[in-house]
Amino acid sequence: MSIDFSKLFSWDKYFLNAGSLDPDSELIKKLHEEARTFLEYYTWCGRITEQYVGLMYPGIVGVFLFRIEPTRQDVDEWIWVIVGDLPPAYITCEESPNPATALDAYVGAMQEWVEAAEQGGPIDQLIPVNVEPSKENAARLKTRLNFLDEEILSGYEEDLKAR
Repeated sequence: MSIDFSKLFSWDKYFLNAGSLDPDSELIKKLHEEARTFLEYYTWCGRITEQYVGLMYPGIVGVFLFRIEPTRQDVDEWIWVIVGDLPPAYITCEESPNPATALDAYVGAMQEWVEAAEQGGPIDQLIPVNVEPSKENAARLKTRLNFLDEEILSGYEEDLKAR
């Protein structure tokens, strides 16, 4: 599946044009830095060569697309990274051609983790979440996921059809 670059902004152009004038510019920079740091943590990420902003809701969520030089052949060169007031994660572009589909895939993967944590089931084959899989943590994450689904993704119906 190909990436729809019409839904993206180059990080440099985004921040120079809109982000630097935005009253939330510090929050925007923080989300971007968190996404870069998260991705660079992985040994399979050699270096980042391109970076784009997909969705930006300062203080809530940022969806970024990165092109990397992978250190292994089994790693894609294009990777979505979702960060914010929720656990960070990466999503492959395989079935996510735009930022909304990437966020939707994130929500779906995290909902699987929530269900497993609520039931005390195994999480080792699910998306990694950087908290203990307790019912309390599941409830907190579920609230955030519902907000993303109802308040943000609901505004991207057309983009979600691209899957």
